[in-house]
Amino acid sequence: MIKIGNKLIGTGAPCFVAAEIGLNHNGDMNIAQKTIDAAIEAGVDAVKFQNYRTEDFLLDKELTYTYSSQGNEITETQFEMFKRYELSFEQLKSLKEYCDKKGVIFFSTPTGKRGIEDLVKLKTPLLKNGSDFLVNLDIIQDMAQTGIPTIISTGMATVAEIDNAVRAFEQAGGKELIILHCISSYPTPADQVNLKKIPALQKAFGYPVGFSDHALGTVSAIGSVVLGACFIEKHFTLNKTLPGPDHRFSSDMQELKELVRGIRTIEENLGAAKLGPTAGEEHGRKNYRLSCMLNKNLLEGSIISKDDIAYSRPSGGLAPELAYLLLNKKLNRAMNVGEQIKLSDVS
Repeated sequence: MIKIGNKLIGTGAPCFVAAEIGLNHNGDMNIAQKTIDAAIEAGVDAVKFQNYRTEDFLLDKELTYTYSSQGNEITETQFEMFKRYELSFEQLKSLKEYCDKKGVIFFSTPTGKRGIEDLVKLKTPLLKNGSDFLVNLDIIQDMAQTGIPTIISTGMATVAEIDNAVRAFEQAGGKELIILHCISSYPTPADQVNLKKIPALQKAFGYPVGFSDHALGTVSAIGSVVLGACFIEKHFTLNKTLPGPDHRFSSDMQELKELVRGIRTIEENLGAAKLGPTAGEEHGRKNYRLSCMLNKNLLEGSIISKDDIAYSRPSGGLAPELAYLLLNKKLNRAMNVGEQIKLSDVS
């Protein structure tokens, strides 16, 4: 179990649900706060932002990116796009303070040592390393050295790359790690979600495993809980029609509410692995199970044959699987059709 604030993450704990606000604040702190409020209303445990520095991962300022926004295909340089959503330390601090005030856990994805240091200053209880940075072992080791529980996302990764990242974290002294299954396609087609990777990751690495969901709708994330996901991250927006690269495939408040409600329902449905009837089934065992009964009136001393026995509700008499104990036995008393036959009635 990993404790984050007043929440536990791991097998046996309620699934931890995080709303990935990411870039969906559009650089506007008013939108950011409203998005936090909406995520809280939807029932999440945490909200996540990205405190990247564009220069940490983009040296070529001419690289372009094409995405759909508000029904249009937008092509622009990646540098300009990311710069537009970059958060300053003061903005990050204000968001952390706002989350603390509202009682929701705040965490973020940094892209360099400075970003990690900023989150340490803010006493962020959780760090996240994105799929694109999985092969940046330096930043994973820097995260490990903080002693703060860390998430690594595994989109696009080979098993060797995941193993290298886990080993780097451990070698740097990291103890508390969460691995997220992730498919880095936006949105992810249903036939590529591959939820069966979740138990495979658990078996291979032995750490708590969650799911960073980029599929449309709620089915994939809810289904992941059945396969053992203890942490769900879902992109979240105040409004899917806002301009920007991520809004179109993000969940809005209604969808996120359905997701949280679905996760809590499926957790109840999973119940326990104990074999046998539940407490609620005791009424059924009494009223719906069958007993051996006479299907005709018989006099005292009659010899019972198979044709004299019927199986009928309720239980309380001899169970049908024991009917053979009545065959060729003599009735000790006269009995009428519909009466339950007990062993004490025969000799």
